[in-house]
Amino acid sequence: MSDRIESLIDARIRAARESGEFDDLPGAGKPLPGHAQPHDEQWWLKEFVRREGIDAAMLPPSIHLARQVERLADEVRRLPSEQRVRETVADLNREILDYQVRPSPPFVPVRRVDADAMVALWRAALEERFAAARQPAPPPAPSPRPRRRWFRRGRSEAPGDA
Repeated sequence: MSDRIESLIDARIRAARESGEFDDLPGAGKPLPGHAQPHDEQWWLKEFVRREGIDAAMLPPSIHLARQVERLADEVRRLPSEQRVRETVADLNREILDYQVRPSPPFVPVRRVDADAMVALWRAALEERFAAARQPAPPPAPSPRPRRRWFRRGRSEAPGDA
């Protein structure tokens, strides 16, 4: 019985392929999305949150913390001082520790963040900003010179000639 069902399914797929029903599918001939990224154990969860447009306020604490850890590097680059970096990391680590003491489902492993690594990242970003500021501004584009008018030599008209 299962062989007949499989052969029926195969026959319908073959007929659809031959009639061209699979030709204009979106993404045809393109690589699978995310094939070049490193493997992420929680890809399905991130994809679900993105696809469904779930707001961060609606997320369970474990997923919210994981997202905060993921976005921390970008946030740290914009902070004004090393002290603010350390305070931000300490606040996040406090939240992570509270979650680790009283976890709630879904049980997503969230590790504390190394403050020294984040400070090093901040310093590198700061150095990049200083380097960009030190570079001389590109010379202004030359303004187009006004065209010279070349006067045509014309007949000089005497008064009364017309």
